Amino acid sequence: MSLTIRRIGCCGMRAPGFLLLTLASLVFPHALLADYIAPEKLPGIILISPEQLINLSQRTKVVIVDSRLAVDRKQGHIETSVGLPDTVTDCDSLATLAPRTATPLLFYCNGPKCPRSSRAATIAHACGYAKVFWLRGGFDEWKQKKYPYLKQ
Repeated sequence: MSLTIRRIGCCGMRAPGFLLLTLASLVFPHALLADYIAPEKLPGIILISPEQLINLSQRTKVVIVDSRLAVDRKQGHIETSVGLPDTVTDCDSLATLAPRTATPLLFYCNGPKCPRSSRAATIAHACGYAKVFWLRGGFDEWKQKKYPYLKQ
């Protein structure tokens, strides 16, 4: 019996290398995200500032989704936000928070160096939610502007 190493996907990476990279990303996720910067905009998703979020939430009911992990959420979170990490965000989990796709959803995480909220917002848009908002500056910007937040 011989071992065949095949190329996988677009990267041209051989299977063992791909497996090592995948395992490394699970064990050391921050190492692969060290240089991540969120895009300036996401297709079909409305970029929003903290001030716009305050204004929006005064005018309509918006479901605010904290896409960070529970360990980050313990450091503080926007009042009324619901913790739903991007790792478990899918159409079913979103439907439990907002059964109607017309419900406005806002996603945030730690800020521009955090990919969680952009992933979750993109998933919500793909699930058919019509009003998906994204706080790109995230919780870091919220705190920097000295807006109130809750700490567990």
